[in-house]
Amino acid sequence: MISDFQRGRPTSRRADGPHVEQGVDGDSARMLAAGDRGGATVLLLAVGVAFVIFGVAGAAVGAARVARQQAGVAADLGALAGAAEAGLGATTACESARMIIAGNGGRLVDCRLDGLDLLVTAEVTATPLPGLSRVATARARAGPLRG
Repeated sequence: MISDFQRGRPTSRRADGPHVEQGVDGDSARMLAAGDRGGATVLLLAVGVAFVIFGVAGAAVGAARVARQQAGVAADLGALAGAAEAGLGATTACESARMIIAGNGGRLVDCRLDGLDLLVTAEVTATPLPGLSRVATARARAGPLRG
């Protein structure tokens, strides 16, 4: 029996397979169609994983920036509070700075009185990703206005 392909008909529709084009027999067409199945799923999965990775990395960078800003604010406010107490001595000024820095989520690392200027160093610990923690450090100086 002569098939549609042998008669030179351009295309035919078979009940057991996909649309067969001229020059491609039924078995080859089925193999080509079967090889393409799931390709878009894998591509979509790869794009989704890339979005998740970039999202997590962006969140980690954002957390580090927030920690740096928080350390800077804590150090500035601590230095201002301590400088207001500078006339009472270094111990009182540093204790005042420590309380303000702790209230802002930081930890006083260094505090010293230089004349009437108070110099403080504060640090804030950030955990941008589980199991990964970093320390942001900031320094501030406060004292009376000199003119």
